[in-house]
Amino acid sequence: MKKNLKLGLFGFGCVGQGLYHVLHETKGLKAEIKKICVKTKNKERPLDQSIFTFDKNEVLLDPEIDVVVELIDDPAAAFEIVKTSLQNGKAVVTANKRMLAENLEEIYQLQQKYGKPVLYEGSVCGSIPIIRNLEEYYDNDLIKSVEGIFNGSTNYILTKVIEERKSYVDALKQAQDLGFAESDPSLDVKAFDPKFKLTILIAHTFGVFVKPENIINFGIDRISSVDLKYAKDHGLGIKLVARAFKSGEKIYGLVAPQFIESTHPLASVRNEFNAVTVEGAFAEKQLFVGKGAGSYPTGSAVLSDISALTYDYRYEYKKLHQDNHLTFSNDATAEVVVSFSGPVKISIADFEKFKGGFQGNGQQNMQGIVELEKIREWSQQDGINVILAPGASIEPRTPVEKQALAFA
Repeated sequence: MKKNLKLGLFGFGCVGQGLYHVLHETKGLKAEIKKICVKTKNKERPLDQSIFTFDKNEVLLDPEIDVVVELIDDPAAAFEIVKTSLQNGKAVVTANKRMLAENLEEIYQLQQKYGKPVLYEGSVCGSIPIIRNLEEYYDNDLIKSVEGIFNGSTNYILTKVIEERKSYVDALKQAQDLGFAESDPSLDVKAFDPKFKLTILIAHTFGVFVKPENIINFGIDRISSVDLKYAKDHGLGIKLVARAFKSGEKIYGLVAPQFIESTHPLASVRNEFNAVTVEGAFAEKQLFVGKGAGSYPTGSAVLSDISALTYDYRYEYKKLHQDNHLTFSNDATAEVVVSFSGPVKISIADFEKFKGGFQGNGQQNMQGIVELEKIREWSQQDGINVILAPGASIEPRTPVEKQALAFA
């Protein structure tokens, strides 16, 4: 039976305002916002000031508030809000992917301890209902992999750079002007944001809690004219792809840009749209596409979680409870195209298998197969860009390969 919910909202920025509007456009949902807790005083807001408060306890300690909706930027403060809400018997809806990724195992344990759910569909890929589908539709499917474009801001930038020949700086500014990228875009363009989302999806896809720092990420902020020329000369696009897959008893994952052919399913996913491909043993491959940036796409996902709470819905973390002994690993290789300039020193010895390269405009380009940990190493050095080669996949190391390398 549907419940009438009273909501306490933290944050009234882009997503918070999007939620407010979609909530008031929805006729069938029995929920109302009682209080909105904000940080900045003396700021002009489009609602009557009586609904706002600067005291978090007016939300957290109000016995009439059933659900706390957390939509702030600060991950540490957000986690305290989630924890305190659960301790006070309130369900939580959040879209804070960094906070979730860094604390997901503890949040799972808190839900079990206090008996209240935390829903977070809006934290991953905006309007695409991927978490709910993993929990419900794929609950008994043997999922092999999940991958796709998890960040609308970078996809918008890459679309403008590749298709419209805009400079990276101009494309980034345009994304910021449209509200697709933050004033500090580093979490997006350095690929931390899609890594946080991948961390969350790994828990619901494979039942494994992974710390974000264990997943290697390489962003798009270093893409050079040499990389763009390579793409143009070979008729390729560039997409920032997050991926995770199961092989044996191991889960492997990586977030990095990749050159993709025009026939690739992700090639047609443009601008601020996201895409997720799920491959299962029974359902095989399915592609989900939807807007991943902007106030309304994320606001609608948050609204769907609030609606689900009127029916007492909660995540069951079904893959976690299935009998498995999976662990996360970076012991794998991938084929990459590396470009660099200046005093940076990259040699053939850095590659497990070197395939070739060229030099021009003061920059060098080398292609070959490397260990994933080499990609992490390069990500921490200035002047180096890494893009996965067209058609490249992550290849786990076999015991035979490890033994051969040990005696090489």
